[in-house]
Parts: sequence; structure tokens; C-alpha cells
Amino acid sequence: MKLSDLCEKFSLKYEGEDRELTGLQTLENAKAEHIVYLENDKLLESLQNTKAGAAIVHEKFKAFVPKHCSSVISDNPHLTMAFLSAFFTPDIINSSDKKPTIDKSAVIMSGVHIGNGSTVEANATIMAGAYIGENVTVGENSIVHPNVVIYNNSVIGKRCHLMANCVIGSDGFGYAHTKDGKHIKIHHLGNTVLEDDVEIGACTTVDRAVFGSTLIKRGTKVDNLVQIGHNCILDENCLVVAQTGLAGSSILGRNVIMGGQSATAGHLKVGDFAVIAARGGVSKSLDGGKVYSGFPIMLHKEWLKAQAKLAKFFKKT
Repeated sequence: MKLSDLCEKFSLKYEGEDRELTGLQTLENAKAEHIVYLENDKLLESLQNTKAGAAIVHEKFKAFVPKHCSSVISDNPHLTMAFLSAFFTPDIINSSDKKPTIDKSAVIMSGVHIGNGSTVEANATIMAGAYIGENVTVGENSIVHPNVVIYNNSVIGKRCHLMANCVIGSDGFGYAHTKDGKHIKIHHLGNTVLEDDVEIGACTTVDRAVFGSTLIKRGTKVDNLVQIGHNCILDENCLVVAQTGLAGSSILGRNVIMGGQSATAGHLKVGDFAVIAARGGVSKSLDGGKVYSGFPIMLHKEWLKAQAKLAKFFKKT
């Protein structure tokens, strides 16, 4: 779609070259055919270095847009991006006639749907009632249990186990807000990638990314009833226990353990080999190699001291 056509639809002004745009992208990963947006001044350096063809910015940040990049002026770039995301969202079911590729050794049970362009590799097992969307890969020796849903463009590695009723690649929970309180959906244009030897528990959901990929790396095991938000990255060999919730863009380092009913706020990092005890609430980035508890989150040994003092206080009263 032409930049000029997009701007006309939303009564926006642009400066620079009119060009054909194929999608939205992050500042760091954009190419000449992409449009990006700047939400806050923390990313000004990324804006100055972007290779995007167009950028949605507030008037006060226009001077930071590189010369090769057209400027789209908006009072609320985040909201404008949400509106534009609808125009770049592919159809849920496209008109492609590329049939799925299913290895002869794969086992496909009754009531399974496999979309066009998808690949099921050797010795994979797809159990009854599973839905596999378009352009999905299910790797060798993976097992997809009954009623699993794998949305378009997801990648499932080798020897993965997806337990009953889990959902991979669902649309993330993201909205921009108008001045009068309406919530405008941000259409998620990325995908979800599970590397080899990943296990996803029953009724767990892993949302696809806004841009790029939600990524669960090799050997990570996720229990039942877990929510993993858009753009999360779980490094190798993590253990995530039941009813844990990871907000969008949370990053877990290698071998992180999240106890039952623990949670993270978004856009933070938990270091390698950290342990979050059950019901721990991670509201800030944490160093690796330590055990944490409680909310506000603190070192487990400090949490134990605090509980002891509380017990003494209530005993006196």
C-alpha cells in the first residue's frame, strides 16, 4: 500500500518520498518497505539508525528521522500504529492452493485440520481434533495432543510435546487507547517459534508477537494453565510451573524456574538460573543465580525474615 493512501485514510500528513509499504516492523529490524513508529524518546537512537522507509512520529521528534525515511506526523503514534496494523494483517484463511506436506511416516488421527502450506515432518503424531493453521511447521517426532490449536505461521521444532487444548500463536492482548476511552486492537503480525524438545502443558497459551517472534528455546518445559504473552523470550531449559503468567516482552534467561502462580510484569528480564518461588511477583528486572520470593519481589532469605517478623507481630496482637 502506498504511504500516501495510508495517510489519506487517517488524515495524516507526511513529509518525504511517497513509497510502497508492505508492513509494520520494529525500528531495529525494519527495511525500506516497512513503516515503523516511535512511542517515546528512549528509542531515539534506534530511530536515527532505522532502515525503514517511513516512520510515525510526534512533531517534536521529526528532526530525528533519518533522511532516507519519510516522516508521518501523529499526536499519538502508538494509536496510529494500531489503526494501521489492521491494513497489514493477512487473511486468516488465504486463497493459496499450496497443499500441506505430510511425511509418510507421520500419524494423523481423525478430525485433524492441516492448513495450506503447512509441513508435518517424519514420525510426528497429530492426535484427534487438532487444528493446524496455514504455513505451520511441525518437526520430526513431535506429538500434538487432542484439540491443540496451532495458528498460522507457527514453527514447532523436533521432539516437542503439545498437551491437550494448548494454543500456540494466538493473537496477543494489545490495545491502544483513544481519548474517549475506546480500545483499538493492535493486530499482531509476528509468529510463535518453539525450538526442539519443548513441552507445552494442557490449556496453556503462547501468544504470537506483535512483530518478530515469541520464542521458546530448546529444552524449556511449560506446565498446564500458563499464559505466555506476546514477544516473550524463554531461553533454554527453563521450567515454568502451572498458573504462571508472563506479560508481554518478558525475557527469561537460561534455566530460570518460575514457581506456581508466579508472574512477571512486561518488558523486563530475569537472569540465568534465577528461581522465582510460588506466587512471586516480578515487577523489575532481576539478576541471575538467586532465589526470589514475594511481592514486592525480594531475595528469598529476606522474604523469610520478613515473614518471621510478621508472625511475631501478629502473635503479640
